[in-house]
Amino acid sequence: MTTHGGRWLKIRTLHTPELMPPLATLTLYLLAGTAVGLLALFSGIPAAPLAGALIGAGVLSMSGRVETATWPPGTRTMLEIGIGTVLGAGLTRTSLEQLQLLWRPALLITLSLVLTGIVVGLWSSRLLGIDPVVALLGAAPGGISGMSLVGAEFGVGAAVAALHAVRLITVLLVIPLVVRLVSPGQ
Repeated sequence: MTTHGGRWLKIRTLHTPELMPPLATLTLYLLAGTAVGLLALFSGIPAAPLAGALIGAGVLSMSGRVETATWPPGTRTMLEIGIGTVLGAGLTRTSLEQLQLLWRPALLITLSLVLTGIVVGLWSSRLLGIDPVVALLGAAPGGISGMSLVGAEFGVGAAVAALHAVRLITVLLVIPLVVRLVSPGQ
């Protein structure tokens, strides 16, 4: 408390998180991420559980009520292996056959997106004053899962995930409308 003009003012300080055992803290984050991730399933948006879990754990973390979770060693590696396995399992013989026919557009699209991502990332960093690593990884073509894990390697996973979540939601809302306009019979 302090005085100001003869009156007592109560100065509110930021709440310091309670110290809990690391396993309890980790459990709270997992519960928050799981709860919001499961709720997000009802949105019908692809990757909604991932985005929901990000929001759930992120809100808990940003609340300042709980300290940052300490993950057991090897957790990130196991997550990367799991995500790689899920993505790899989706590749089929048909995927390979299609790639033999579509390698030119695949090359053109990939190069265009990577170069555009680099230009937009560097431009955003300079113009908006954000961390160049966040800007480059946030503007890079890729999914939330993969790019978030790459961002986590650089200590900016949450920021990268947030940028990709905005991009993904925007794409999922806008592109179907454009496809309907371009090919009305579909």
